[in-house]
Amino acid sequence: MYGALGGFFVLVPYVLIEADGYTATQAGAALLPLPLVIAVASPAAGALAAKVGPRWPLIVGPMIVAVGFLLALRIGSSTGYWLSVFPAMLVIALGMAAAVAPLTTAVLMSVDSRHTGVASGLNSAVARSGGLVATALIGPVLASTGPTLFSAFGIAEVIGAFICAAAALSAAALIAPSVHPK
Repeated sequence: MYGALGGFFVLVPYVLIEADGYTATQAGAALLPLPLVIAVASPAAGALAAKVGPRWPLIVGPMIVAVGFLLALRIGSSTGYWLSVFPAMLVIALGMAAAVAPLTTAVLMSVDSRHTGVASGLNSAVARSGGLVATALIGPVLASTGPTLFSAFGIAEVIGAFICAAAALSAAALIAPSVHPK
């Protein structure tokens, strides 16, 4: 999921600049809902994960992100920021907020206290590596121009949605349901 998001962070500003005529500042500002929503909503997601365990947030969060990737297919459709870019950013941000804190909690709780530093570092390295791999793979989209750019961007967004759905299915298959006393 982090890989798909890393590619998204590169592609969206590029498409906004190349195809929609945004300035670099406007394209960067178009991404602002992501960190803002994640910063505001992550504490609530972490609290929820503490109550219900990480399994459901790690299933639901990536599925929400997948929907956001599909909403991003509307970017470049001449509908403007508020009807194309903002809804995708908002939905992806909500999904990431639902998943990030529970993922970190699950990783850190899966090891004893002596190894939390290593687990945290590994979690961070995997997240960054995913973004690097995705960035390396999006070259064909970045080489596209005109209508081909929208087609290539659309394919990348659908692949991102599938990756996020696969992350949700992996969480469903690999994380045991939590047992909480009533």
